[in-house]
Amino acid sequence: MFTGIVQGLGTVLERHPSGGGAVLTVVPDFSLDQPQEGESIAVDGVCLTARNLSPNRFCADVSPETLQRSSLGRLRAGSRVNLERALRLADRLGGHLVSGHVDCMGRVVKRQGLGDFTIFTFSMEAQLGRYVVEKGSVAISGVSLTVNSCAETSFSVSIIPHTLQETTLGLLAVGDAVNIEVDIIGKYVEKLLGGNSSPSTRQTLDSAFLARHGFM
Repeated sequence: MFTGIVQGLGTVLERHPSGGGAVLTVVPDFSLDQPQEGESIAVDGVCLTARNLSPNRFCADVSPETLQRSSLGRLRAGSRVNLERALRLADRLGGHLVSGHVDCMGRVVKRQGLGDFTIFTFSMEAQLGRYVVEKGSVAISGVSLTVNSCAETSFSVSIIPHTLQETTLGLLAVGDAVNIEVDIIGKYVEKLLGGNSSPSTRQTLDSAFLARHGFM
């Protein structure tokens, strides 16, 4: 589990094919203190298991599924990536709960300056639109962001100068691919309310439902 607060950037040193997938070797811009073999590290928002770990580099196996469904399939030697080590229970939750399981790839539809800030509009798959809400949270390539506005297949966010400088978001141009992970809480709420069940058994969140379950 992660928070979407990127700890620093890294550079892909090597990429080798392996068993239909790939092995990435990544060099962080910062020291990985007390590295633990097999720990989880989010690379552009994708949770990977780090091996051959040292303070200044690590390797990670990337499955064919991950290569196909995330922007990691586009990484090459020299690519810059966002890095975050796994959340510890004693850490501050500065962003929001991010699982590192990407829901889809989106693309930059628009990039617009607004004073010192930058407004990005991203496309997304239509079936994810119900999980993206105005002023809610979303993770873009591992960066926790607040949604400014949203439509069925797109949403916009406002990026502060610090985030542009310290993450790969500052490198994005129109048409670039990004990893999108919606807020996992919305998915659990939908499942518990029967959102994926048949219409005959689906429960509606209304005053009667709240009364039956002791909320009023």
